[in-house]
Amino acid sequence: MTTTQPPNDAPNDSPENAPENGEPNSGAASATDRPGLGQSAVAGLLAAGSALAAGELAGSLAAPVPGPVIGVANRVIDLAPQWFVEFGKSVFGLADKPALVLGTIIVSLVFGTALGVASRRRAAIGMGGIAAFGLVGLIAIGTDAQGSWIAAIVVSTVAVAAGIGALRLLIAANVGEATVQSGLRPPTNSTSTVPSPADPPVSRRSFLNWAGVVGATVAVAAVGSRQIRSRSSAAQARDAIDFTATTADSASTEIETVVSRAASGPVGSTPGITPLVVPSNDFYLIDTALTTPQVDPNNWSLTIRGLVDNETTYTYDELLDRSDTIAPVTLSCVSNEVGGDLVGNAIWRGVPLVDLLEEAGVKPEATQIASRSVDGWSCGFPTEAAFDGRTALVAVGMNDEPLPLKHGFPARLVVSGLYGYVSATKWLAEIELTTLDDFDGYWIPRGWSKLGPVKTQSRIDTPGNGQQIEAGSELAIAGVAWAPSTGIAKVEVRIDENDWMEADLGESLGPDAWRQWVVGWEATEGQHIVEVRATDESGETQTPDFAPPAPDGASGWHRIRVMGV
Repeated sequence: MTTTQPPNDAPNDSPENAPENGEPNSGAASATDRPGLGQSAVAGLLAAGSALAAGELAGSLAAPVPGPVIGVANRVIDLAPQWFVEFGKSVFGLADKPALVLGTIIVSLVFGTALGVASRRRAAIGMGGIAAFGLVGLIAIGTDAQGSWIAAIVVSTVAVAAGIGALRLLIAANVGEATVQSGLRPPTNSTSTVPSPADPPVSRRSFLNWAGVVGATVAVAAVGSRQIRSRSSAAQARDAIDFTATTADSASTEIETVVSRAASGPVGSTPGITPLVVPSNDFYLIDTALTTPQVDPNNWSLTIRGLVDNETTYTYDELLDRSDTIAPVTLSCVSNEVGGDLVGNAIWRGVPLVDLLEEAGVKPEATQIASRSVDGWSCGFPTEAAFDGRTALVAVGMNDEPLPLKHGFPARLVVSGLYGYVSATKWLAEIELTTLDDFDGYWIPRGWSKLGPVKTQSRIDTPGNGQQIEAGSELAIAGVAWAPSTGIAKVEVRIDENDWMEADLGESLGPDAWRQWVVGWEATEGQHIVEVRATDESGETQTPDFAPPAPDGASGWHRIRVMGV
């Protein structure tokens, strides 16, 4: 009996080649037409990279709108439980924010890789996954304090289109030119020539070529988005400010004289001691912002509202014209460990907060001053702190220049004697008079104390912990001590629990600023323990009892070990 074979150009309807589930052209590829596992994974990886890069580029063009990476990472910061935050700090330290951004990118790329593998059977799976990926970005950007729903839709649409386009392109290149529509397999042709193992299939060469093109495009888009954001209107506007035009000359000159005298004096000139005024570029940085908010002062204003008689709004130029108060103030982060460097002294310039509050008219029931940043961060402190005589400024300047972008340009709050987490709002957008019961700042629900007075502290800058010193030589033990809004009256050092030695204090910039100190000691052989303690102007000596930073600041004496040889 003779059997008739179907002609070469007729479809092969044998059961093993029938479409799955009896659905013609279902989009499922046969085992022989399916892309290789490795190539599929690469396709998914590059598709995810394309989506991220395109989204970041679109976001940079709409700055300050965040891209999908920063938008999602910001939501992680907002929603993460305290244990997750503490875990990140313990593992990554001050690199916790870059680690979060990098982790967001890695998770996205891994997700894309998995979608690429899933697309081997049905390309619609990968495309649907990228669409879901875009939806997450849309929600993250739309709910961001610097985002908007219109911008979120545009950015996410661009990202999804780039991701799906890259995936379709690479799938088509991977399975051959005939596979163009959603993973449809090409018809089988019995006369097809099978390439030899030494000669890679055209589809593989095509895939590698297109993968290289997509990868290069992703890199260019990623670099381009960073370059666009770096050329912000905020930086240009800041550079154009004539900051010397309204400088309070007498106060500025007096401070400069003291700082200059301190640098050349017997205490301030000690090698290894921290300067009396920390340069802006060296000043510590702690905030929740993953990227520095870009605020154009020409479009910015500060509103004071809430429990006030008159809601008031101030432009940047109005505040700049009134910024005739110059004050040295030491700021400290509540996360600063005993002996840590999350503390610094700078010369701030701005408008007294009390003046602005009096113009708004604070109602008697207002017991808390809440403030918010342009990126949504918030904090609050008792209203009485603005009226008790301490330095409290809406600051526009730092160390004789407009606020650096990373330190809060165009305006921030500086309140002496309070930790930054309750008072030092950067990129200030709003001040609200409220009550202590009706508002909790960002860190309060996360387990930190409602009140944040800075504890009296002292630190040994030199010698370093574990340092070897020459026995018989005169050693200068030096550092800084601070008790903002109260002032430092005395610093004492002791060696190996012997009698306390009173240190020489350096120049004073007032009770809000730290004091440098130094004491001489003739080193002897062997290991020695050096301790320091400070006494503030109220007569209170810092406690030796150790406490970690949480929930209201670290305490205890700074202690180091040195070796005389």
